[in-house]
Amino acid sequence: MTPARIAELLVPFIGQYDQPEVSGLFASISTYIDILMRWNSRINLTAIRDPEQIVTRHFGESLFLARHLFPRGTSAIACPAEQSPAAAVSCALADLGSGAGFPGIPIKLWAPSSLLTLIESNHKKAAFLREIARSLTLTDINIQNARAETLPPATFDVVTLRAVERFDATLPVAARLLKPEGGLALLIGSAQVAQVRSLLPDHPFSHPLPIPLSTSRVLLMSKPSSGQEPEQ
Repeated sequence: MTPARIAELLVPFIGQYDQPEVSGLFASISTYIDILMRWNSRINLTAIRDPEQIVTRHFGESLFLARHLFPRGTSAIACPAEQSPAAAVSCALADLGSGAGFPGIPIKLWAPSSLLTLIESNHKKAAFLREIARSLTLTDINIQNARAETLPPATFDVVTLRAVERFDATLPVAARLLKPEGGLALLIGSAQVAQVRSLLPDHPFSHPLPIPLSTSRVLLMSKPSSGQEPEQ
């Protein structure tokens, strides 16, 4: 797929992309899709086979998160305020259960200077993530082929989660990985929001943001309590 077509498909999620600091975004996505399609014939990385749906469902959702996590001129969760996504130098971000790399690697493409850790316990999927990182020449990226429970606590500014099945087991693990002022960024179904709030009552969550082109998916972001009431 051409970078121009990818840019067109991503407009609902990130708008007309005109930020020169992050060069080659759409070309990198094109390369990523080629590798994903090739590997997907050997291991189960995604049930979506149509390249355009991969752009809108996987990259669109991931970059929608990235745009809100690193909006131009500020940072929405825990990282120091920056003037551009490319300047997110000191933000340590972990993608828990990274799978095919979503949303972690698209966030890295949006904010290249962020410090990204991909946590994936499946050996074959971890090998795929290494291939993507090598092919896209990504730096400051750490692929942990391990269970998140084995990693040191209080390590990351932001932990992302997507397509979570067992919130009761996964959310406490994600929260444990956060620094004291860190926050979560969750790509979930709207029907799951109440469960998330009940499982992590000490994390004030923002109002869920509807994801473009979806009738049921939302972005939910949090920070640990600082004495103020969460937005309901």
